[in-house]
Amino acid sequence: MSPLDAIRRDHAQLAAIRQDFHAHPELGMAEHRTAARVAELLDSWGIEVHRGVGGTGVVGVLRNGSGNRAIGLRADMDALPIEEPADMPHRSTVKGVMHACGHDGHTTMLLGAAKYLAESRNFDGIVHLIFQPGEEGCGGALAMLADGLFERFPCDAIYAMHNRPGMPLGEYGIRSGPTAAGGAFFDIALTGKGAHGARPEASIDPVLAACHVTTALQSIVSRTLSPRDPAVVSVTKVLGGEAYNVIPETATIAGTARFFTREVGAQIEDGMRRVAAGVAAGFGATAEVQWRLIFAPTINDARETEAFAEAAADLVGAEKVARDNPPGMGSEDFSFMMERVPGAYIHVGNGPGAMPHNPRYAFNDEAIPYGAALYARIVERGLPR
Repeated sequence: MSPLDAIRRDHAQLAAIRQDFHAHPELGMAEHRTAARVAELLDSWGIEVHRGVGGTGVVGVLRNGSGNRAIGLRADMDALPIEEPADMPHRSTVKGVMHACGHDGHTTMLLGAAKYLAESRNFDGIVHLIFQPGEEGCGGALAMLADGLFERFPCDAIYAMHNRPGMPLGEYGIRSGPTAAGGAFFDIALTGKGAHGARPEASIDPVLAACHVTTALQSIVSRTLSPRDPAVVSVTKVLGGEAYNVIPETATIAGTARFFTREVGAQIEDGMRRVAAGVAAGFGATAEVQWRLIFAPTINDARETEAFAEAAADLVGAEKVARDNPPGMGSEDFSFMMERVPGAYIHVGNGPGAMPHNPRYAFNDEAIPYGAALYARIVERGLPR
């Protein structure tokens, strides 16, 4: 029996687990209930459990046979600060927090694989089941790495997945090389000289400088980077002043940058510091840039990409596995783990519906067996008996 058929027998149980996670979402690095439930289930299936890895992370360890090769499977657990509409099924019971990205589904997929592998034992080696906190820009992967994740649980290869609304159920998408962008957040503080709104000649207007800096930042991608290097610089906040008749002393600009190599990220940072300082100086103001790398670029290893694609093809047929899936400008902090261990990241079809990070997003429980079975199949192929 294939993993897909076997896991489908547990679908009702797994869907109930997913819906419970959905009704009780927790923000990044505060996934206490979720982590406790994950640990409880793993323990009930006879899997060795390690709690509190990197804060609220959980790692399950499953051994079989005499092999020493180890595979890591990772799922994220955190929710988002979004209010869920009242008419959504299994609605969040936590005000202002919902699973709007499907991490409840990812966690359940990995639990489904864990249960199947614990029962079938159709592998020879070690499986590390990595349940990660704080993926949504909270530094969860880095926290687990700082807590000795791969020193304590060494892996020869690691794999992760994300649901993809708009991709049909039972289909997968993957690519070798860059698959998700690196991401940084930036804040630019501009300082000028405050004055009465009726006497601008007495001021150094930081709001005017901020507007010109915002416009000039767009030249970084169009005139500093090679056209062969996709990148995005988006200003998402401009703040300054509190009164109609006061030119303020300070103003701030904030936003995000996305890129597919750390080198391009460094170019954007250098360009931002140069442009902000130069434009601000032209108005007599000063600018201070704070740049924070939140996500490394997600780079799929060629060998592990092929292995993951072949495992998916075993389940649904090669025609339902897109092997040149276009890279996306979204980011994923599984990237930090893949900088340490070769791995691959795949998209799993979620069927029609709203995109993630939207209050109308809904994880499709019918996708659970496809994710869980793929986790299981990559173990069976990578750790053959």
